[in-house]
Amino acid sequence: MIGYARFEDGGEAPVNKGAFDVGDVKIFSAMVQDAVLPVTEIKWYPKHCRLGLLLNRFRWEGHWKAKWQGWEVERLQSLLFFEHVFAVASQGFSRKQRDLLLCVLSLDVALAKEDVNFILTLAGVGAIKVTSEAVEITLKDFSRPYFATLGTAPRHPE
Repeated sequence: MIGYARFEDGGEAPVNKGAFDVGDVKIFSAMVQDAVLPVTEIKWYPKHCRLGLLLNRFRWEGHWKAKWQGWEVERLQSLLFFEHVFAVASQGFSRKQRDLLLCVLSLDVALAKEDVNFILTLAGVGAIKVTSEAVEITLKDFSRPYFATLGTAPRHPE
């Protein structure tokens, strides 16, 4: 029987971080790389100027320790919120594809004169562009870690 992994097993606390500049976004990009999410778990709240994504995040911060200890690799559920959002666009997929599973490759940011553009590049299907008034993102883990279904870390050939 497979038990649940625990934060205590990895010696890591749940992530609850904010990104407020370009350097922070680069760190967030590494943390959300290889996260998967159903297309149905993308929610834009225009009245609140907020975009939320429910991610099944690969726990990169515990990966090397797990590898050295011979432990299973883990995922967990996290919320990724973008604040001050006034436009969201997607390319390469339709939100009407209710059974589509998306995989995040990277999170990039480009500063324009009066706004900020975040680009979530997705594996094989396209991208999500989030236009905001400022750099303000939150990443918060809210579930216990669970063993990754495939039992291996994602790989990216160079």
